[in-house]
Amino acid sequence: MTTGTTGPAGTGTPRTAGVPPLFGPDSQFHAFFDDPRWALAMIRATVLEAAHPQIGAALVDNSTFVAHPWRRLRNTFLSMRRMFGDDPAAREREAARLNRLHARMSGSDARGRSYDAMDRAARAWVVATLFESAVTMCRFSGQPLDQDTMERMYAEYRAFLSALDGDSSELPDELDDFWRYFDRVVETQLENTEAARVILYRLFDHLPAPALLDGAPTLWAAGRAVAGPLLGAITVASLPEPYRRRAGLPEMPGAQTLMQGAYLAAGLARFLPDGWLNAGSVIELISLSPGSDDPRARTVAALRGRMKRASALLRLLTPLGDDLAPDPASAAGADEGRRSAEEFFHQVLDQTGDGHLDWPDLAAMARELSTRLDLDEPEETRLYDAFAAWWRELQTALDTDGDGRVSAQEYAAAVPSLAGAALIRVAEVLFDATDKDGSGTIDAEEHRNLFRTAFHRDLATTGGAYGRSAFVSDFLSFMSARRTSTPYDPLLADA
Repeated sequence: MTTGTTGPAGTGTPRTAGVPPLFGPDSQFHAFFDDPRWALAMIRATVLEAAHPQIGAALVDNSTFVAHPWRRLRNTFLSMRRMFGDDPAAREREAARLNRLHARMSGSDARGRSYDAMDRAARAWVVATLFESAVTMCRFSGQPLDQDTMERMYAEYRAFLSALDGDSSELPDELDDFWRYFDRVVETQLENTEAARVILYRLFDHLPAPALLDGAPTLWAAGRAVAGPLLGAITVASLPEPYRRRAGLPEMPGAQTLMQGAYLAAGLARFLPDGWLNAGSVIELISLSPGSDDPRARTVAALRGRMKRASALLRLLTPLGDDLAPDPASAAGADEGRRSAEEFFHQVLDQTGDGHLDWPDLAAMARELSTRLDLDEPEETRLYDAFAAWWRELQTALDTDGDGRVSAQEYAAAVPSLAGAALIRVAEVLFDATDKDGSGTIDAEEHRNLFRTAFHRDLATTGGAYGRSAFVSDFLSFMSARRTSTPYDPLLADA
């Protein structure tokens, strides 16, 4: 017997008395929210997404997951939490933000095939990989879901797609039909794309340290050298066999056993007491940067100190290889709080990690600022337009060989050109977004809100107010002078 209410707006799903809602803390999705198996399943799902030609091309051209994987993880987690939360208004606002973000991503791949991040079939495939990987992670860990649970969870993911696209017609209505749809896409559409190869092989080999381990590069490099290949092997072994065969992915001997063991070990965490594992707290903890005023920072600082000592001991015991040796240039400039031109280029400007500066890099900056500041559509559009104008200015000033992008060498040869009129406009748009009352100054509360929300910092203001010229000057100093910055590093430079 059904009540007179319905499910989430746009889903058209009737709500049955006694049946948990599709969203909120009683949903199936939330039952897995803090499950450590997701760490493995999300990598698997991301590879399956990236293997789709349209999605793979969009990732290669626009995503920051290579240069800033931890930031991307944090943003994805926050977005999923909003989308599956029990607040319809927050869900609709996040869906609108995601749609604006994806509407700005289109182009063509290396073979000339067009892609559009708003393509409904491609978006449906992203949702399909998340659902299928959730089911698969339970099966791999020896805890398969029963039919009723799978059907309820499938309804939730279809409702998620409906919240994004207005309906969920790109995914089959029935769960039995979904498996046929999934197999068909795997066998006929997925490819060994560049994005999939980057995730499987390059990402793990060059994964930057999270902020928590930033002070122990030797320890991180040593751990990554062992864990990286294992994660790659586990992920390959977990992929559908038709795709592995079609893509020609090599499988390490014993990888299937290793993969099953990894999922089984992660699955045992479900027997820990409630509250022992919290995905949000873990992600925030590893993202805390040095100098943060977060109450947990003292504990993190103490832990980081111990890791530094362990890193120093490891350096004494282990012959230094290329990956473990410190960068002399970085070490020399660290005390002065300055970056070399090359460091600034790769840490701040090259947001996508492809070795060049072009529009997707500046679009990524605009996207990150808009996300952290939670801007609405008019302010977000103004910020993107300001960054677009800055890109045109940079391209005119720095692209000396006319290839449509700026190399590190071109940048280093003309650094002063970074701080032109267009970049000043970017800073002014940020100032206006912060000056909520339109007074022409950022008062102490607005200043705290800006840096607490976007940068997780509580910075003292001078005289209780922050004028437009001072704000613009600070932002330009960071974006052009290559000086490390307490407020801006966590947003645009930290991985």
